[in-house]
Amino acid sequence: MLVIAGLIIAFVLIAIFSNRKTRACRWREYPKAGDSVWTCVNCGVTTRAPAGKAPRTCLRDGGPT
Repeated sequence: MLVIAGLIIAFVLIAIFSNRKTRACRWREYPKAGDSVWTCVNCGVTTRAPAGKAPRTCLRDGGPT
């Protein structure tokens, strides 16, 4: 019973603290000299960001690049 309660609490905490702005985004990095090119495999948006740091906001609706 304690394990089930722990799992429920863990899922609730993940739901509360997850970043909802990028929940549907699945970023793939294509390294280049300097900044990397990042592409979201879910919606197809492409942007540039520092190497190893995926964008933290969803860019699907024309957000910042």
